[in-house]
Amino acid sequence: MELNTSGIIGQSTSLAEVFKVLGKVAPTDSTVLVTGESGTGKELLVRALHANSRRADKPFVPINCGAIPKELLESELFGHEKGAFTHAIRSRPGRFEMADGGTIFLDEIGEMELSLQVKILRVLQEKEIERVGGTGCKKVDVRIVAATNRDLEVEVAAGRFREDLYYRLNVIPLHLPPLRQRGNDVLLLARYFLNHFCTKKARDPMLLDETTRRILAAYNWPGNVRELENFMERLSILVDGDTVCMDDLPRKILDQVGDVSLLPPVEEDAPACEPEAEPLAEPTADDGVEQTPAPAPQVEAAIPVAASGAFVWPNLGVLTAQGQNLKDFLDAVESRLIDEALAKAEGVKNQAAELLGIKRTTLIEKLKKRSM
Repeated sequence: MELNTSGIIGQSTSLAEVFKVLGKVAPTDSTVLVTGESGTGKELLVRALHANSRRADKPFVPINCGAIPKELLESELFGHEKGAFTHAIRSRPGRFEMADGGTIFLDEIGEMELSLQVKILRVLQEKEIERVGGTGCKKVDVRIVAATNRDLEVEVAAGRFREDLYYRLNVIPLHLPPLRQRGNDVLLLARYFLNHFCTKKARDPMLLDETTRRILAAYNWPGNVRELENFMERLSILVDGDTVCMDDLPRKILDQVGDVSLLPPVEEDAPACEPEAEPLAEPTADDGVEQTPAPAPQVEAAIPVAASGAFVWPNLGVLTAQGQNLKDFLDAVESRLIDEALAKAEGVKNQAAELLGIKRTTLIEKLKKRSM
């Protein structure tokens, strides 16, 4: 079965190694700890893990443990009963209950307080949670995947992270390499983002001249893919012509790479864009839960694609030879457009339906049919 990489773009050896491990661990229920610098795309990797698991048609529930005040995080994770605290006017399930049957993603778990870490440990050991203000436990069936940009072994040694929780989470370690270690993926992503933003802003496509490509490939990108994405958006706005040259680059980048004449040449095999991918999209769904429909069988096979990745009109003989027919082709086109609309709308079905020009109820019905 082909691996669903959830829009992660890259052809480097280091990324291929990540995908290799991903393909092995995704079908299991083993706990995974994803590590990597900020901006490397850890959430996308976790989404790919969920998409390739047996839980793919169940909820995917992310929560950023570092973005929620510590006094609220326990309630967010485990829920609360009515009257548990001031303003708790009704009972409310937490993220673990919302994720029942699916996957919960504990992002930035290194930021979590020790008092909460012990409760996460209990979920891992006992497969049950207790709401704030509750008197009983609830069984939950969830796969726990955590991520951090911290070195948790250092945090354990410093007494800021529980050693027993670290070993429970680190059953399968999955490290996402920084962009500077991904070789020609820098240019692959740069061209994708530049094309994406030019299209979004309704301007003509832009090119990167040879010197600019060498500079971008040599720069160390401390903010990783997120920094590259933001920089390409800036270029799509500020550069007047259709070609980005060295004069368009900021002093910060030029100073870091040094003498341009000494930079090695870059490979020329990176395509201008990667269709149907959103490398840093962070889709969210209502109430923080994303219900992932199961992939439709043979969807991509029915859509003729040129070597460049572009759509081409189908040839009846080719479709017949592939065992496809008109219905297969139309279903595949519809499925692909729905996926694109959901990606552009960041998972919000109302917006996706509007982009497609159909009713929200029609979109939901089509998604249900795909999951059957």
